[in-house]
Amino acid sequence: MDIERQVASHYTQGRLESAILDALTKSGKDPDKLAHTDLSGADEFHLGWYAETDDFARELGFPRDSHVLDIGSGIGGPARHVAAVLGCRVTGLDLTEEFVQVATSLTQRCGLADRVSFRQGSALALPFEDGTFDGAMLMHVGMNIADKARLFSEARRVLKPGKRFGVYDIMRVGEGALPYPMPWAMTEATSFVEEPEAYRRHLASGGFEVEKERNRRDFVLTLAREMREKIAREGMPPLGPQILGADMQERIGNLMKVLERGTIAPIEIIARAV
Repeated sequence: MDIERQVASHYTQGRLESAILDALTKSGKDPDKLAHTDLSGADEFHLGWYAETDDFARELGFPRDSHVLDIGSGIGGPARHVAAVLGCRVTGLDLTEEFVQVATSLTQRCGLADRVSFRQGSALALPFEDGTFDGAMLMHVGMNIADKARLFSEARRVLKPGKRFGVYDIMRVGEGALPYPMPWAMTEATSFVEEPEAYRRHLASGGFEVEKERNRRDFVLTLAREMREKIAREGMPPLGPQILGADMQERIGNLMKVLERGTIAPIEIIARAV
């Protein structure tokens, strides 16, 4: 089985949408009348969760009505947010067919289908014409992709000159082995965590100029502490990371250990197509 099929298999569950809808009902929400924020407990597949999505979107500052590509869009949380808050038109692309189906359904339930659409495909062979998009973003995707040079050259190909590309990935910033399973991989066979310098180099060779870089480790650790305190007081909410699998707590625990240790950090890089 090749890497992309292994990655898609890792994320496929088979009943993700029904689990999300059941949790929404238990939370007192009407699954047929949702705000995009109602889904934030399940549709933010990255460190920093909804708060990071909002902050990163504002840092990117895509203009209203611009057409934005979300590479590795998951079940659509960031794409819906960019559409709802920035007023953009967003196309999401993901390798996992189930994610595309669930993202499409949830977007319809949020009343955003006229602004956001999704399709299945590979980030290494984007199914779009050259210069299609006015902006692009990628959140916690590169850890599953070894060929980052091709990833970034493809992103540059489909972007118009001068437009922004935002990358938010977990990167290696210290020594030490990574414990598995992790949220993005069960073993190192599909895990490709690299240092920020490698990202900068591949972005430059792919046709981008880096404008800004931020380490979000402290921001995430503060949010994680606040979340643990809230769960201790109120219990685990129905719509939480457990929706993504029974072993998700173990995977998140492994991730937080090396984050606290300083082996890895979530890093934002904002670049511009040259």
